[in-house]
Amino acid sequence: MKYKLLGNTGLKVSELCLGTMTFGGRGIWTAIGTLPQDEVNAIVKQSVDAGINFIDTANVYSEGLSEQMTGTAIRQLGIDRDGLVIATKVRGAMGKGPNDTGLSRKHILQQVDESLKRLQTDYIDLYQIHGFDPQTPMEEVLHALDTLVNNGKVRYIGCSNHAAWQIMKALGISELNGYAKFVSLQAYYTIAGRDLEREIVPMLKDRKLGLMVWSPLAGGLLSGK
Repeated sequence: MKYKLLGNTGLKVSELCLGTMTFGGRGIWTAIGTLPQDEVNAIVKQSVDAGINFIDTANVYSEGLSEQMTGTAIRQLGIDRDGLVIATKVRGAMGKGPNDTGLSRKHILQQVDESLKRLQTDYIDLYQIHGFDPQTPMEEVLHALDTLVNNGKVRYIGCSNHAAWQIMKALGISELNGYAKFVSLQAYYTIAGRDLEREIVPMLKDRKLGLMVWSPLAGGLLSGK
């Protein structure tokens, strides 16, 4: 397995990252995958045995079940948690209340604790905002994320599904206020969808942010399904 630095950090992550969107299967996520715990354990074990140290999940995947099964697999298999880089995300709806979604300080601080419980860990290596929230000032979002870094619940922060201008705005706010900065972007990128190359990739190179791609097989289109 080859390892690379995640953006402009000293954190080494495997070139291959294990995605967990197919773990569980609850709500709308049953259309993505319905893997039970024993199969999840087998996948995690095979991945770690092959040298993968990077696992990515999100609180919304199967309404929290993906995080829970990921944490259970790590515990049941006796894997050294500190040897892993665990990434998860926040933004999507996790309830029916008006504050159960988005990137308000209230929602972020609540959801990080819920993710920590499900993952059965006391820190998250990479905490990512799962999309842009036009209703919450970016200053509020970044201040909340900076709080998590300062109190040790989160090691690094990243973003997902953002435009180049949104990332640049966020980096500027962090620089101005001394907040933790995004170290990575997770975005859709595949040979079937290369829009990322126009503006985002040059920006990432200039700002030295890492790139994590989701759906590299275009949802199965490139797998022959």
